[in-house]
Amino acid sequence: MPGKAAKVVITERQQVIFQQLSRSATVAFRLRQRAQVILLAFDGRLNQEIESIVELGSGQVGIWRRRWQQEFEGLTLIEGLEEPADLRRAIAEVLTDEQRSGRPTTFTAEQLTMIFAVAC
Repeated sequence: MPGKAAKVVITERQQVIFQQLSRSATVAFRLRQRAQVILLAFDGRLNQEIESIVELGSGQVGIWRRRWQQEFEGLTLIEGLEEPADLRRAIAEVLTDEQRSGRPTTFTAEQLTMIFAVAC
């Protein structure tokens, strides 16, 4: 049985930014896709319906809906206190993948120094 979808609320200024992001040809595909997710969720669409429209895998829409719900209050503060460009940057940051640990380094700093010395 599926859980309850996170409620998506956006302000008018945020909606304008989301519409710009979802139509922009110069922003990253993932950012454009996630902006569409938030707009469709705000329109009251179901997660499964949004997944098929924006071509996301199962569960991905729920992740972005929850992330938006968690960050909404902080973004409204930015909206009231900062410039529009700051709000756009903050929204883009919310819709960006979180930092991952990645693979541990293979070489130590000393080994890299020796490799660079040999190469030069």
